Amino acid sequence: MTLPTRVSLVDVGPRDGLQNEKEPVSTAHKAQLVAMLQAAGLKEIEVTSFVSPKWVPQMADNVAVMAAIERRADVRYSVLTPNLKGLEAALPTRPDEIVVFAAASEAFSQKNINCSIAESIERFAPVVQAAHAAGIKVRGALSCALGCPYEGEISPDKVERVAGLMRAIGVDHLGVADTIGVGTPRKVQAALERALKHFPLQELSGHFHDTYGQALANIYASLELGVHTFDASVAGLGGCPYAKGATGNVATEDVVFMLNGLGIETGVDLDKLVDAGAFISGVLGRPPVSRVARAVLAKRVG
Repeated sequence: MTLPTRVSLVDVGPRDGLQNEKEPVSTAHKAQLVAMLQAAGLKEIEVTSFVSPKWVPQMADNVAVMAAIERRADVRYSVLTPNLKGLEAALPTRPDEIVVFAAASEAFSQKNINCSIAESIERFAPVVQAAHAAGIKVRGALSCALGCPYEGEISPDKVERVAGLMRAIGVDHLGVADTIGVGTPRKVQAALERALKHFPLQELSGHFHDTYGQALANIYASLELGVHTFDASVAGLGGCPYAKGATGNVATEDVVFMLNGLGIETGVDLDKLVDAGAFISGVLGRPPVSRVARAVLAKRVG
């Protein structure tokens, strides 16, 4: 078994990580976080989302944030656009990639975006079309691919069905997401194998939450299949407002530390990444969730 020699990490901290914070985070702090992430070597950063501020007030400054970031030619900046209205608002800000999201669970789809899976795909079709017309890549996030707070365990059949629907409307890349963090290695492999029937290996990624402490094990299981792109969130920021008890995404620092130990290239400087996590955690007034960040910071003090 040979693992990939290089892994691409997408830091979703600025968007997925901050979207549920109760206290507003300033535009300047968000832009500073993006600057620190790219200084650490991250080449893919999910910056903000173009959703109704009524639902996600933390992302109301999306246009301002996109204007405030210092762009680098070698970094891909993505934004979440759940519908055509969101895409139309996002286009003038020149994102490199847009993200649409569907669920593998019917109940979650209803609770999260108030429509069925089939309706959500129908809603995304014109978004994908318009993004492609503007020369923008489309990433699809498949939430609740391993489990759902309402339906319980999700079968690989459901993952395959929605992956097929997303491919059919022209989604370029699929991220298989364990939104509530209940997945375990073999189940993750089963879900990914089904998604691979519709998407090539280079256009498949994993998005794992660490609710039950399984995220790193699930990333390793994905590496065994050759998957080499993963979402992670600096300092372990984030959760899901519709998934009770779901903790944040796996911390980027923890993923980089593990990959370094496996001799897998990421192009990310761990010390600078810890600095970025410490910065945003300071803004939020709490320590980083990342164990690696805590260990590194304690060592610096010691």
